[in-house]
Amino acid sequence: MRLDKYLKVSRLIKRRTVANEACDNSHVTVNGKPAKASYDVKEGDIIEISFGERRLRVKVLDVKEHTLKADASSLYEVIA
Repeated sequence: MRLDKYLKVSRLIKRRTVANEACDNSHVTVNGKPAKASYDVKEGDIIEISFGERRLRVKVLDVKEHTLKADASSLYEVIA
């Protein structure tokens, strides 16, 4: 699944266009490297998102095309 879609489905970022812009502006890294929106997310990847001065690191636990809002947090584990 594309990185921008994963960020939206997992509700880490609310809109796919915002996720796409965050990737284009190097605010998202995967496994320590800047990632494009088209990056193919796999289980076990470490995604780091910069929200201004705040950083969020998550480990990908599952990749699903669709999920309910209540189940979205089961797709990842917050690391720091």
